[in-house]
Amino acid sequence: FSIGSVHHLMPVLALGTAASPPPEPIVLRKTVLEAIKLGYRHFDTSPRYQTEEPLGEALAEAVSLGLVQSRSELFVTSKLWCADAHNMKKVEMSPVWQQRKLRELCKSKGIVVTAYSVLGSRGAFWGTHKIMESDVLKEIAEAKGKTVAQVSMRWAYEEGVSMVVKSFTKERLEENLKIIDWSLTEDEKQRISTEISQSRIVDGEVYISEKGPIKSVAEMWDGEI
Repeated sequence: FSIGSVHHLMPVLALGTAASPPPEPIVLRKTVLEAIKLGYRHFDTSPRYQTEEPLGEALAEAVSLGLVQSRSELFVTSKLWCADAHNMKKVEMSPVWQQRKLRELCKSKGIVVTAYSVLGSRGAFWGTHKIMESDVLKEIAEAKGKTVAQVSMRWAYEEGVSMVVKSFTKERLEENLKIIDWSLTEDEKQRISTEISQSRIVDGEVYISEKGPIKSVAEMWDGEI
């Protein structure tokens, strides 16, 4: 994907670093180095995730070890004050919350959508099992000899969005890369579109406060968008 006025190229798949609780720095550094060896070039972080420093250390080590030739080969998404609004929108998106209206709007404005919680963010306090336990996704995965995670990611890929997916194990890191050389059938995509009930994973309740500007979940969201 091309991002910004100078058209930086952003890899489709990013390794996420948000976890609850945050990963130990040594674990994150090891994971990032392993991911780079496997072919990952995009990493998602934030001051809130408490992972910026160990991620930066791992990227510097990757350059010093010769895993990549220079820092310019690596793309980092973080959360900075929005002085320059790029043409990218990061939102919750998965087979259980497909964001159709928002994606149509973004497409009309030339905005690239990046999906988070594509696999449900299991293990985090905001996570859900709705994706990994979806009967529709399970049936498609079994028929194709894939995992539910791969089907969910392939669906997002075919919908034309980039995505952030977290894992700290080598096996899952490898598995998550194997979504490119196969495709979903039209019937399978139709099933995902019509047979999976829609609901948010992250409803925003954590941001609600009687003393703040937003006092209810209903006030936070404007319909599907």
